[in-house]
Amino acid sequence: MAALAGHEAEVVAAVPQGLFVGGEWRAGADGGHIEVDDPSTGEVIASVADATPADGDAALAAAVAAQGEWGRTPPRDRGEVLRRAFELITERADDLALLMTLENGKALTDARAEVTYGAEFFRWFSEEAVRIAGRWSTAPNGATRLLTMRQPVGPCLFITPWNFPLAMGTRKIGPAIAAGCTMVVKPARSTPLTMLALAGILAEAGLPDGVLNVVTTSRTGDVVEPLVRDPRLRKLSFTGSTEVGRRLVEQSAEQLLRVSMELGGNAPFVVFGDAEVSAAVDGALVAKMRNGGEACTAANRFLVHESVAEEFSAELARRMGALTVGRGSDEGVDVGPLVDAETRDKVAELVGDAVDRGARVRTGGETVGERGWFYAPTVLDRVPGDARLLQEEIFGPVAPITTFATDDEAVAAANDTPFGLVSYVYTRDLTRALRVSEALETGMVGLNQGIVSNPAAPFGGVKHSGFGREGGAEGIDEYLETKYVGIAL
Repeated sequence: MAALAGHEAEVVAAVPQGLFVGGEWRAGADGGHIEVDDPSTGEVIASVADATPADGDAALAAAVAAQGEWGRTPPRDRGEVLRRAFELITERADDLALLMTLENGKALTDARAEVTYGAEFFRWFSEEAVRIAGRWSTAPNGATRLLTMRQPVGPCLFITPWNFPLAMGTRKIGPAIAAGCTMVVKPARSTPLTMLALAGILAEAGLPDGVLNVVTTSRTGDVVEPLVRDPRLRKLSFTGSTEVGRRLVEQSAEQLLRVSMELGGNAPFVVFGDAEVSAAVDGALVAKMRNGGEACTAANRFLVHESVAEEFSAELARRMGALTVGRGSDEGVDVGPLVDAETRDKVAELVGDAVDRGARVRTGGETVGERGWFYAPTVLDRVPGDARLLQEEIFGPVAPITTFATDDEAVAAANDTPFGLVSYVYTRDLTRALRVSEALETGMVGLNQGIVSNPAAPFGGVKHSGFGREGGAEGIDEYLETKYVGIAL
């Protein structure tokens, strides 16, 4: 196991490294462990419990046992737990950011931003807990009264990804707690430490035993599938690849679960000829390089009007080429490593394919360093339409640029994908902005801004990017059932 520097070692050592079931930390049923690597070095920094199917069953049993009492807990009390957890996360922001960086690789600036973003879901849903409302009305014939009430869905299963190990957890856990649901959380194998730390914070904030249960496992399919098919489970929420999401939806059909899927993306970043190019480049850096490009919302294809393409390409290449690549936990680093060797190698493969087909490298286009999973921030232009990286999710610091001549051509190119999570549009023409925003086949649009994620807004996509919404007033609806009572008078 790698020897971490003083405070880094303290931060990792402070994280409970067992399973969290029924309010207790415990070893896995067979005593197995998962090794956690530092993507900057490839060295092991921690070892956590490896859950078996029996452990998953125990976690669901704990959630089921806690559901009745938790569902009857006053909304104000549920909200106060979230508020206290928000405050604890905020107090410990630096250590949580460092922990994320060590297991994920992202630069500290990105990790700190994620802590702030992730904590806000707890603050937002602490306020939504007391706003769950039904309605009372008179039937059209006046003979009866119609009462509707909102009640918790019941025990939930959450499967969270490695790229935002805190925020993708709080985005699901926050509304579930606010609505009165219990849950089992299965974090990504490569980044389990942040979720284990979050579980400890929620317990400290007063969340009752069994409401939140965390199982870390290397046997995801063996542990998850029995839970999805279990009649005690009532809700499944998954963030990850479309391929895995499709399998989970098929499995969920057996019990007709409520399902939320936040899946892959292929986001177009459209720059029209009337756009302010410097502002578009600023937005492009955010949309492309947030989390080093390892985000489903990352701009994947840059569609730039031919009249400003050279100016935009040159400036984006200059800005991306100036970014500092290094170990994420080092101050001053802009871009950390990718999460693992497989991810880095896929990025290199996609760039190589584009170059072989005629794309021009404006900056980057190569791996960096002799150890760790680093890839240089890269800008490609003259990218041909058959290049794989225009069809596949890159998940790395690579910006491929193509051009268009007309608005209709831009919209057609933007929509030419099975995915539909987010689009970005830069224009100073209000009419064009509204017309294009309506025409884009995505669940979200960033208009003259390179980021759309906001706890107060509904996050989610269409087509192969999934269904359901997280965040905003809509986010809590995913965890509530509507019951109608007809009253005779």
